[in-house]
Amino acid sequence: MKLIDILKQEIDATYAATEGLIKLVDKDKLNWKPTSGKNWMTVGQLLKHLPTACGFCIRGFVTGDWAAPDGADGGDMLPTAEKMPTVKSVDEALKALKADRKLAIEMLDKAGEDQLQNKMASAPWGGPPMPLGIHAHQMVGHLANHKSQLFYYLKLMGKDINTMHLYGMGGV
Repeated sequence: MKLIDILKQEIDATYAATEGLIKLVDKDKLNWKPTSGKNWMTVGQLLKHLPTACGFCIRGFVTGDWAAPDGADGGDMLPTAEKMPTVKSVDEALKALKADRKLAIEMLDKAGEDQLQNKMASAPWGGPPMPLGIHAHQMVGHLANHKSQLFYYLKLMGKDINTMHLYGMGGV
């Protein structure tokens, strides 16, 4: 099996599970965030960030275009939670997630198998150059990490969810 096929399968599963969790967010909970600790995103901010965690970043690695997504401050690659934009609705988040999934797949196709395995790229936030496919895999992981964050937000809000929801299994 080719790397591009593995990445696409991972993308399909991660985006599907993320979509399922987003659909569980109550429209009146976009301003909710955990009460302990600091620098937490609100649910709305997390829903705005999810569709920039994977496809947007893969595009940056493939094309070199790191222009900030709509509503984000491109001058600060890692802003504090207070500076992060928010969605206005769950539907907005779902539409953006669908578009980002499409972008991720398009960028993998644009890169192709050879570049995914052999083109070296550097992240704008630092670190050593790595093959493009490794960066793409890490960006799927980035989305998966924030999907898990949303899962725990929903649990802390009292939603009756379990590991099947986290992984998008069983038609939940």
